[in-house]
Amino acid sequence: MRFSALSSGAQILPHCGPTNSRLQAHLGLIVPSEARIRVGNEQRGWKTGKFIIFDDSFEHELQFDGASSSSLRLILLIDLWHPEVESQQRTAPEDD
Repeated sequence: MRFSALSSGAQILPHCGPTNSRLQAHLGLIVPSEARIRVGNEQRGWKTGKFIIFDDSFEHELQFDGASSSSLRLILLIDLWHPEVESQQRTAPEDD
C-alpha cells in the first residue's frame, strides 16, 4: 500500500506490470477531472472515495492535462492478489 501523487502537466508513459497475479486498486483522494488513466483501450478518471481496480499486466498510462484548481492528483494504491491465484501460489509481492 502506498500513495501516488501526480502533478498537473505530468504523464506516466505506457507500461505493464511484471505479473498478472495481482490487481491494482486505486482509491481516489484528490482527483481533478483532468487526471485520467488508460488501461488497454479503456480510459477513465478517478472519483473521490471510489476505487478503480485493474490488472496492471495490461498496458496502462496516466495523464494529467489542464489547469485545474488542484495541481495534484493523489490516490492510495493497493496491490491485491488476483482472485484466480490459489492461496498456496501466493508469495510476498515485489515492489516495482
